[in-house]
Amino acid sequence: MNIGDVSRESGVSTKMIRYYEEIGLIPAAHRTEAGYRIYCEKDVHKLRFIRRARDLGFSVTQLTELLALWSDGHRASADVKRIARQHIAELEHKVQELRAMTDALKHLAEHCHGDHRPECPILEDLAGAIEVEARHMDLTRFGAGGVDPVRRKKEIL
Repeated sequence: MNIGDVSRESGVSTKMIRYYEEIGLIPAAHRTEAGYRIYCEKDVHKLRFIRRARDLGFSVTQLTELLALWSDGHRASADVKRIARQHIAELEHKVQELRAMTDALKHLAEHCHGDHRPECPILEDLAGAIEVEARHMDLTRFGAGGVDPVRRKKEIL
């Protein structure tokens, strides 16, 4: 099979197949004398495995571990479960972060009049975040007083 056939059968784009080969996730395909990649049914199965794992959000690092476990007939299912539970925890953390962002944006949107007036709590909040970040940078850079010692010296003189 050529790369286009494998792409259609596995659901993985040709670009991603080449990328997976490049990073060593799948072995480099055999090539014809003309340089065309040749794949077999085993490659299609591996690419389907990769596509499903990526659909579930597994990272390339996790995927590398899962592929190794999949090909190891003496694996312990506990190892696979550990990776899955770790990924579940990561996903749940992301969900919490997304909920917090959603709640914050809902709150801001509810308090925005959405009319012809220029006042907008959404923009004010975003600008306030910039000011807080800038203030934090000043505190980090210049100490607890947040004062640039060089600027302060010039002001005193």
